Amino acid sequence: MRAELRAKILAVCDQKIKAKGENVGVSFYAFFKNKNDDPEQLMEAATWWIQTHQLDHFVKARTIKEMVKNNL
Repeated sequence: MRAELRAKILAVCDQKIKAKGENVGVSFYAFFKNKNDDPEQLMEAATWWIQTHQLDHFVKARTIKEMVKNNL
């Protein structure tokens, strides 16, 4: 996963946790605007989320944050 996407995921997870608490869930769509302005990065996130890790649609933001930090 590109460093740019990792940084975006970490920032969004931090923001969601700060706003809604430790148990907030996110989907990979949380890292993108409603307008599909970066389809390549969206597919990179979807591939990591769905194909590589076979995650459920919603996962705790803290779990995603730890996975990204640990380069999974």
